[in-house]
Order: sequence, then C-alpha cells, then structure tokens
Amino acid sequence: MSAYYRLIDRNIDTEGVVTAHYEPNHAAQGAWNPNEQHMAPATGVICAEIEKYHPRSNLRIGRINLDIWGVIWFSPFTIKTRILRPGRTIELVESRMEAEGRTCIVATAWRMQISDTQEVSELENTCTVNPETMQEWSGMQKWGGGFIESMTFKIDDQRREDQGIIWMSNDLNMIEGKLTSSFVHLLGMVDTANGVATRIKPGEWIFPNVDLNINLLRLPQGRWLGLNAIQKHGNDGIGLTSSILHDELGIFGRSEQTLTVRRVNKDS
Repeated sequence: MSAYYRLIDRNIDTEGVVTAHYEPNHAAQGAWNPNEQHMAPATGVICAEIEKYHPRSNLRIGRINLDIWGVIWFSPFTIKTRILRPGRTIELVESRMEAEGRTCIVATAWRMQISDTQEVSELENTCTVNPETMQEWSGMQKWGGGFIESMTFKIDDQRREDQGIIWMSNDLNMIEGKLTSSFVHLLGMVDTANGVATRIKPGEWIFPNVDLNINLLRLPQGRWLGLNAIQKHGNDGIGLTSSILHDELGIFGRSEQTLTVRRVNKDS
C-alpha cells in the first residue's frame, strides 16, 4: 500500500463544481471505530481537492475550517468542491465530503491575497530541530486503526507528559499515483492532536472532535509535523484541544478542535 486513498474519477459540471470519487485504503481507517475513516487523512484528501481547485498565484489559503456532520464512513465517497464566495483579493472555497448518501464533512477555506509584509513579519522561524534524529515514541500505541499504524512518532528527551512537541510523519502519498505536497501531507496529520494530548483514558471516556479549524501564518514545508497540543475538558461534556503547529522551520499556524466528551457505558 502506497497511499491513503485511490482516486476513481474526477469531473466538473457546467456550474464549475468539481466532483471527485474516491475509495479509502486501510491506512485511512479511524481509531474510534474500524468502520470509520480517521479525520486526519480525510482532512488531507479534502485539502488536496481544495489545492487543485482553480489555484491562483496571487492568493493562498489562510484558514481551513472543517465541520464533521456525521460518521466518516470507511467506504467509497465523493468530494464536491466549488467557489462559495468569489472575490478579487479574497475568496471562499467549499469542499463537501459525502459517503453512504450522507454528508460527512463540510470544509471551507479562505484564500487571501498575498503581498510583501516582511517588514512587519513576526514569524518564529528559529526552530532548528531534526526530528529524524529523535527517539521514536510509542505513546500512540494505545490507539488502533490503520491511520495510526501508518504513522511514525518521535519526541526529544526533554518532553514530559502533556508538555513539549510531538513530531510525526508517514511515508504514504495521500492519493495513489499523485505527488503529495507539503501542504497536504502536513495538514493531513493535524487532527492527530486530539490523540497525542489526552488527559483522560480512552477506554473510560470518548472525546471525538466535531470540527477542526486550522489557521496558517504561512504555508508549511517539509515532511515532519510538530504538535504542541493542550487538551482541556469542561464540566458539562465539552472539551477543547488547542495546538501550535510546527514544521522543521518553526511555527506555521494553530489548530483548534471542539470535543464532545462522554463516559463509556460498558454495559451497553
């Protein structure tokens, strides 16, 4: 297996909507349920469709918001992408994933005008780490599923529980036979944040996220994603996982995931 997904076909209608048909491979399998896809590669394949959709050299993606409408079934699915709000300097792209006759994910991405703001830039591009030299981390073995099996996780010797950056990568393409950009490769792992910073035991509680919001200071580069994630739970069933996103150059953005927290009913 060389990829998370296989593209069956892609077509465009008279209104400019691009529809792509996919099949998931085993590596796209989720951690909560073997009959579901993991949100991380699902994010990646959606990002791949947004990336391909009428790109403009004067705009780049500054934010992607993905709302999970229901089960992301481990079965053939479609992604429909269109311009939701056209504009000369700012435009909004929508990408909708559907499986088993139902909407699974609705993603919106703001493409924004780029210009030279080097004079006021405050990017923290001082990170000189080399994750490939770090020790492998086995802390994700508590999770099952094909996606987690496909991943490599590393940490440095300074990391403590819930403190420090966890680095991750994989050797798979997002789509069979297609070159995966850094943008798709790295954003296709961001959802893993909800599993690396757990504060409660997955066997006693479930805490899936209902969304994933990613804000980008710049486009990510390279093959390694670093997550500095913090997870908090309120007292009425709602939680939040917040992450600072790193590549090997430094910080490139942030992500937020809203969680629905529920105790596992072992009698059911």
